[in-house]
Amino acid sequence: MNTDKSVLDEVQPTILSFVKDLPNLCSLAGLACTVSAIYFSITGVFYAAMIGMVWAVAFDWADGLIARRLRGRTENDMRFGGQLDVLIDIVSYGVTPAILLMSYGEFAPIYLVGAFIMLAAGVLRLSYFSIFGLADGTRYRGLAIDNNSLAIVFLFLLEAFLSRGLFAPLLYAVCIGLAVLNVSNISTPKLSGNPVNVVLLAAYTLFISGVYGLKLFA
Repeated sequence: MNTDKSVLDEVQPTILSFVKDLPNLCSLAGLACTVSAIYFSITGVFYAAMIGMVWAVAFDWADGLIARRLRGRTENDMRFGGQLDVLIDIVSYGVTPAILLMSYGEFAPIYLVGAFIMLAAGVLRLSYFSIFGLADGTRYRGLAIDNNSLAIVFLFLLEAFLSRGLFAPLLYAVCIGLAVLNVSNISTPKLSGNPVNVVLLAAYTLFISGVYGLKLFA
């Protein structure tokens, strides 16, 4: 038994050995942004939550670009990174928007329904992608759930111009609409794999961070 365990330890890398992989570090940085977005959503500092959400997307897109350009990654590194991405995506683009919706709705029971629908759609979307991947290698079946965060972050620019009573149902409707698109049969392009799109997202992230940063300190 001891011999078998020693052989297994030699064959299998340690869990923390994958942390030194640069794309995985980038993914974990995005997770840190997601945790901050969840925290600020719960505490009601929604502009700070928006900054966390958009940076989570930026790190998510960046880790894929880095992974494709980085030389010397092993098969285990790539497989581990793929699993890590999916798990973080569930939290970033499913759990976080659901918590944001409930918090903005002051945790009224009706918002629990919307949160479940959005999270369930995200889980179904990611499970489908894990099995079938991209259609013809370039397009998604259904709206990719990273777009959920980008849409919500943009929508929140209207929040300052509407009363809470008007914006809360608007947010609810948009979240349900996004959930429907996530599990629909529409075909959408893979935006994150294009370096130009990554640069555009970086510019958008800096712009959004500046706008919401000013709102926070106004």
